[in-house]
Amino acid sequence: MSAWKKHEIFEKNSIILVIGILVAISVGGLVEIAPLFYLKSTIEKTEGMRPYTPLELAGREIYIREGCYTCHSQMIRPMRDELERYGHFSLAAESMYDHPFQWGSKRTGPDLARVGGKYSDDWHVEHLIDPRSLVPASIMPGYPFLAETELFTRDIQGHVGANMVVGVPYTDAQHEFAVADAIGQASPDTDGAYDFEERWPNSAVRDFDGNPRKVTEMDALVAYLQVLGTMVDFSIYDNKANLR
Repeated sequence: MSAWKKHEIFEKNSIILVIGILVAISVGGLVEIAPLFYLKSTIEKTEGMRPYTPLELAGREIYIREGCYTCHSQMIRPMRDELERYGHFSLAAESMYDHPFQWGSKRTGPDLARVGGKYSDDWHVEHLIDPRSLVPASIMPGYPFLAETELFTRDIQGHVGANMVVGVPYTDAQHEFAVADAIGQASPDTDGAYDFEERWPNSAVRDFDGNPRKVTEMDALVAYLQVLGTMVDFSIYDNKANLR
């Protein structure tokens, strides 16, 4: 019997066809799902990754609230044009503490996965207040109110606690003093800043929006933008690639 004749069994008998489909789906599902039961993690551990500080986490909430993700992705694909424009391709570990992640595929504006440290704080503040003052062709709306709106801190501890529930490894002290640390990170030369540095070593402490009188939503958003793509030392990965 030819292969074509054997295939007719499935074409002429719908029950056999349905059974075949279910078997194929079951095998494929097992191949995809079974490893998840014995793998501790599907994400490769990457040195340098840490949870967001309370101020950065608050900035991320503002980023989501204002719909920034609808025009900016945070995922660099491993293609030459993207690597040359944005830098090293994104690693899964870089999103391990993002709930939800901000990968996206819409790029009305540039990808922001590596924007941290690319521009100064002053640049970000001016750009967020009036985008066309720095990028004349920009269609991005301005957010001047962020610089005038004092950061709402009452729910920051709750955000940290919610992230702990889904596995983000904040310490009890980082959770307990989340509000104080959010203010301290943006208030250099204060007792709060010193306490913040003890709980969050190697994290930036400075007045992000240039207004020392109060901690604003602009402080939080700029702190978040300035940390994107800065936690991982990609020279290590580039050196490994060159050795192969």
